[in-house]
Amino acid sequence: MASTLSNGLHKVINMDGAAVENAKLSDLSRDTTNYNDSKHKLTTDWGNKISNTDHWLSASTEDKYGPALLEDGHGREKIHRFDHERIPERVVHARGVGAFGTFKLYESAEDVTKAKVLTDTSRTTPVFLRFSTVSGSRGSADTVRDVRGFAVKFYTEEGNWDIVGNDIPVFFIQDAIKFTDLIHAAKPEPDTEVPQAQTAHNNFWDFQYLHSETSHMFMWAMSDRGIPRSLRMMQGFGVNTYTLTNDKGERHFVKFHFTPTLGVHSFVWDEALKLAGQDPDFHRKDLYSAIDAGIYPTWKFGIQTLKESQQDDFDFDILDATKLWPEELVPIRYIGELELNRNVDEYFTQTEQVAFATGHVVPGIGFSDDPLLQGRNFSYFDTQLSRLGINWQELPINRPVCPVMNQNRDGQGRHKITGGSINYWPNRKEAVPPAKPSEGGYVDYPEKVAGIKQRLKSKKFKDHISQAQLFYNSQSPPEKAHLISALGFELDHCDDPIVYHRMIDRLCDIDLELAQAVAEKAGAPTPTKQGTPNAGKKCVSLSQTALQPSKPTIATRRVAILIADGYDPVAFNGVIAALKAAKAFPFIIGPKRQTVFADGESKNGKGVQPDHHFDGMRSTMFDSVFIPGGSHIETLRKQGRVVHWVREAFGHLKAIGATGEGVNLVKTACDVEGMKFSTAGSHDVVDSYGVVTAGAAKPESFKETINMVKGAKEFIDAYTFAISQHKNFDRELDGLSSMVAY
Repeated sequence: MASTLSNGLHKVINMDGAAVENAKLSDLSRDTTNYNDSKHKLTTDWGNKISNTDHWLSASTEDKYGPALLEDGHGREKIHRFDHERIPERVVHARGVGAFGTFKLYESAEDVTKAKVLTDTSRTTPVFLRFSTVSGSRGSADTVRDVRGFAVKFYTEEGNWDIVGNDIPVFFIQDAIKFTDLIHAAKPEPDTEVPQAQTAHNNFWDFQYLHSETSHMFMWAMSDRGIPRSLRMMQGFGVNTYTLTNDKGERHFVKFHFTPTLGVHSFVWDEALKLAGQDPDFHRKDLYSAIDAGIYPTWKFGIQTLKESQQDDFDFDILDATKLWPEELVPIRYIGELELNRNVDEYFTQTEQVAFATGHVVPGIGFSDDPLLQGRNFSYFDTQLSRLGINWQELPINRPVCPVMNQNRDGQGRHKITGGSINYWPNRKEAVPPAKPSEGGYVDYPEKVAGIKQRLKSKKFKDHISQAQLFYNSQSPPEKAHLISALGFELDHCDDPIVYHRMIDRLCDIDLELAQAVAEKAGAPTPTKQGTPNAGKKCVSLSQTALQPSKPTIATRRVAILIADGYDPVAFNGVIAALKAAKAFPFIIGPKRQTVFADGESKNGKGVQPDHHFDGMRSTMFDSVFIPGGSHIETLRKQGRVVHWVREAFGHLKAIGATGEGVNLVKTACDVEGMKFSTAGSHDVVDSYGVVTAGAAKPESFKETINMVKGAKEFIDAYTFAISQHKNFDRELDGLSSMVAY
């Protein structure tokens, strides 16, 4: 899927609508060429033009093929280059997708930092954001249950600043020394190399039990956060505690946040499972498509800050990466916005070769004593050596846009040519001296340190359960139900009774009813006693229900419109126009990709060509399904695949719309106890558990100006509002979705 943006595009549109120069894209243009340029002819890597690239040089005649000749330099180069196309994939975060964008401030944070990227409101900073799954290989699926990487490289005028984060604000472990064990336990088991990109196995859950500090994180991973609907609809967090220093020399502790303006949304588990097989690149294509369509994903950028004097004011240690800072105690201050507005030109040289490091900071931003962060600062530099070599920061995607000069020389893959006879400091010519603080030189904060050299954590690090309880207490009823099902699924795949029996004990520390429900699914004895007392504390922002758009929107939502010969053109055209006006993506799905004709339309007419056919796509790949009326319904009702389309969408809690005779197809698929439908010929609009029906379609009800509100009287208003709600969880809570087979 190629970007519609042309090569060499160096200007982007900022949040104010004005074109601005993008320093990073200009920098990359030095190394970018257009394969489709007609002036190019095929050459070797050493520049020889090639007249034949299809036949190896050989000693042959017209009648007989003879031995191949080693002197064929082009042939040997072609195979040689192919043999070495792959570099070692990342040990974690191997499967990723990235895009370019910009970062702009709403307001200056000069009260807490001197970092220009966070204080200069006139700047537009180029960024590259790489999303990823964590445990799977580069060839695994997008929609597996996993933590997602959210790594941002800011190309600032003072150097690169990397926030190497995740879509979950905490982590499994407190100390980096345990990272090896964590990942070994999560990866495929060493004897069989299975399962791939899954945590549903003995080793992972054995580790979780034996390290109670993981309790908070595994609750997040087993929640709906583990299966996001879109990379554009998930949060990003810096995870670790960093520091900010202002011009007065005052230091604050800080947590970084990215909150999507589209809201936070997730799949249901059956949907994610099926998509992993039906469309394993779903998230990648979803991101590319939105950017190509010019509907750029955006995130609000926020900071939580604490004065140094506040470090010990809480019942948790603010340096513990397994803990978050509840917003009720430390509010988020939103100061900027990140926008992704350009797809990559080439996956390997940009998305695969981009390399992040938590140690990449700029003046005004520094490190805390967070033990996980301290280990990450070492690890990220080290891991790039095996993948990219010592000169990895010279690769086009990684190099800064500001001047770079130092005494580093040579090494494999060195690109930069540095003239002069001196490569050390100090030197007789005083060449390349260190920068003074007044000239922008980085100065480490003079932190006072006192302690005893030993392997030890502070007392507050020993609380491993309270925030796991806080997270679970804060979930809505459907979120709790999904969490129970997820844990039940995971432990069902553990075949060692020790593993799932122990995990029930751990869950008892979090919530007794949770443990009892999971025990029933997992086949463990039902517990009767709560472990660690649960104080019942909640944090509103930990539920996805609190992270919805400021007003209803269906922008970039994928809507499948099911038709066959004999569809109602009024409803069909009206809904498509309304969806496009609201920046949704309508897709026509038919029994074939050849032309389909409307009711009363001659087969010699124009008709419409479906985007896909019923067997080529599934309802899982869409956010909603709409069925217009018409004589085609009698054909569709007899096709099991079509009935399954509607039934599956119903089971996955998606909005379903139907008009006229289309209501009959919906009733065939999901007329279960409790459902209500508009009657034939009626103009009344009925919204029953997100299934919106109108027995008769009024042309005037299909308008491009939509008023998405609950209880709307017009069909298109009610239907688009149902889509904007993402899922109808009442359908699940009241048991209707479990009444249909899908």
